[in-house]
Amino acid sequence: MIPADELSEPAVRALVNAINANDVAAFRAALADGATMSDDGNERDLGQWADSEIFGANGHMEVESEDDGGRSLVARYRNDTWGEMRTRWHFDVSDGKVSRFETGQA
Repeated sequence: MIPADELSEPAVRALVNAINANDVAAFRAALADGATMSDDGNERDLGQWADSEIFGANGHMEVESEDDGGRSLVARYRNDTWGEMRTRWHFDVSDGKVSRFETGQA
């Protein structure tokens, strides 16, 4: 596992740390204005998804590996709704913030 504090890309590191701390304000601060996301190839409303899949369900990531300068991760993601699953994440970063992420089962 890679500790979240050791992830290579600072914007991704900030987002993962916010998820793991269940810190909504830090999560929003790590996102660019108008940030977007998809889950298993389906476009989702980022705010609603985060409330449901992360903050309302105690979401947590344990990163197994990173690639693409820290913008692509494979992680064990767990929450109270779905349990634990192996997931892949890809992040687009603009001006030091996450502008888009795509996640799904790995």
